[in-house]
Amino acid sequence: MQLPKDVGVDVAKDFIVAAYADQSGSPRQVPNEARALRAWLRTLPAGSRIAMEATGRYHGLLADLAHEAGFMAYVLNPKDVWYYAKGLGRRGKTDRIDAEVIASYVADHHPKLKPYTPISPEQRAIDRLLKRRARLIVLQAAARATTGDLTECRRQVKALLDRFDSLLAEIDRQLQDLTRSLEPLRASQARLQKIVGIGPLTGLSLANTFLRIPFRNGDAVVAYSGFDPRPHDSGRMVGRRRLSKRGPSELRRLLYVAAMSAAQTPIWKPIYERNRARGLSSTASYVILARRILRVAWSVHSRQTDFDPARLAA
Repeated sequence: MQLPKDVGVDVAKDFIVAAYADQSGSPRQVPNEARALRAWLRTLPAGSRIAMEATGRYHGLLADLAHEAGFMAYVLNPKDVWYYAKGLGRRGKTDRIDAEVIASYVADHHPKLKPYTPISPEQRAIDRLLKRRARLIVLQAAARATTGDLTECRRQVKALLDRFDSLLAEIDRQLQDLTRSLEPLRASQARLQKIVGIGPLTGLSLANTFLRIPFRNGDAVVAYSGFDPRPHDSGRMVGRRRLSKRGPSELRRLLYVAAMSAAQTPIWKPIYERNRARGLSSTASYVILARRILRVAWSVHSRQTDFDPARLAA
């Protein structure tokens, strides 16, 4: 009977490279498609742990199939793996070296890692559309700024910007259709939008996150979002706190925009102004407000209650 293995996988678009922490075999290259991955997974001993870096979308198939086959799958933060490789003294970077580093990382740290949990196709589609929408907004702004003085191409510029608007409208329509198809998501989004400052996109992103991740408490939500302050102290020296920014950047951006909007309302403005009066910058004050809004959103979602401004004031 084979003992369980710690397997590190470097994932690319067309293939994966797998290595074993115990170096019991040479790194293996496998096509990144379902049939080949299933065949490779059948060669691994039961109870093996399989880790890979988050790649945006290329790792999803392997993570889902590994979980489906009964293995413990882990999707790692690439920055964590990079620092770990640096600590090991690795000077080069190849697919094989990356797979070996990941295998060593999961062997050393798996007790503290959170296993991968698959999400529904609809939830994955919502995440993807929200990210693409944010990117398109940036590109649209860049196109508008770049073509602003092209008066001789005014008609073509208008057509280009209109195409951006059309594509964004189609993404919004698809997001609405996906939300309507998931009743718990729709109900949670509607409840979260009652919080002053939270709009449809922020409410949808938060609801999609809360429904798929079993957070223990508000602190866990803040840490996941990357809004947790990172200490930098040594001896008597108390360093400046900075955000960890470990979580999804798009969720942070949406919450920050929500805080900027909320700071103009009678409900949230006193909190913002109180922090400004302490000498904090506007950016720091918006971050603190965004973190507060996030905690309120988690409370509203987890307790399934409506937002009560009176409790906030108290």
